[in-house]
Amino acid sequence: MPSLLRNRLTKRALRPALDLVDRRIRLRVERSAEPLRSELAALRGELEEDRRHGYALGLLLDGTGRGAHRIPPAREIDTLVDEIAGLCGDTAKARRSVVTAYRTVVALEALGVGRLAGSTSNVCGKLATVPLLAPPNGSILEIGTLYGLFASALTRMVHRAGIEPELTIVDPLAGAQLQPGTTLSTDPTGTPVREDVVRANLALTGGGSTHHPRIRQGFSSDPEVRAEVGDRAYGVIVVDGDHSMEGVAADLEWVEEIVAPGGIVVLDDYGDASWPGVQEALDKHLADGTSRLTMLGRVATSAFLRAA
Repeated sequence: MPSLLRNRLTKRALRPALDLVDRRIRLRVERSAEPLRSELAALRGELEEDRRHGYALGLLLDGTGRGAHRIPPAREIDTLVDEIAGLCGDTAKARRSVVTAYRTVVALEALGVGRLAGSTSNVCGKLATVPLLAPPNGSILEIGTLYGLFASALTRMVHRAGIEPELTIVDPLAGAQLQPGTTLSTDPTGTPVREDVVRANLALTGGGSTHHPRIRQGFSSDPEVRAEVGDRAYGVIVVDGDHSMEGVAADLEWVEEIVAPGGIVVLDDYGDASWPGVQEALDKHLADGTSRLTMLGRVATSAFLRAA
């Protein structure tokens, strides 16, 4: 039989039958592959659509023009919620506040001039936590504001909690962000740090007759600044100015004099390895037990304290 199949005449005679079998096999293969081709085409379309959506989302939320991106993974938000819940005792309220803070950050950076300084966890942690700690009044002092966008966001957050904000800002507003031991560099936004920029961003809060932000240009260590600004007891004080150990220590001493009983003090960049002087100054300030301030805990890279 093998010899018969190798015969030239036999092959010629069988060729039509073999071609027919071959066509039928190819047809069956093609028919069975058609659903796979359709599925592959659909997957390619979905992938292209996802790429377009991802690109558009990146234009809104990536780090271009702001330094830090605003695309946190789920675990980052979950960690933030857990840390805040540890301070306020309510996980549901903590999550709601974090989500609200995140939406506020995205909206203000999209509409505002400049940027909010810090990672998404750092910024949203401060914004979400302050209203949940129930400050005793709406007088807010921010020491170090950069472009005023964080102050704008914070006034919105406390307003949502039913507290009417009354904002005071102290900052040198010297054209660029100032820190001892660092060199001046162009901000990622390309925007100068000036009072007109801060006021433009504060206007995004819709401030009217019930909210007139007070901006005092200068350093928090200046006696003239302290005399003018220290005219009230503040329910919230955000310390985000001079990050040196000496600068933070001086600010904390002043805070002791002007924070209201039960007031909330937020110390930014506590535990941040880039600014070791911040934690060093606070730990030393609290070490002897004579301070009016009690450490409530830490959220992301901010320490939260309450005044006696």
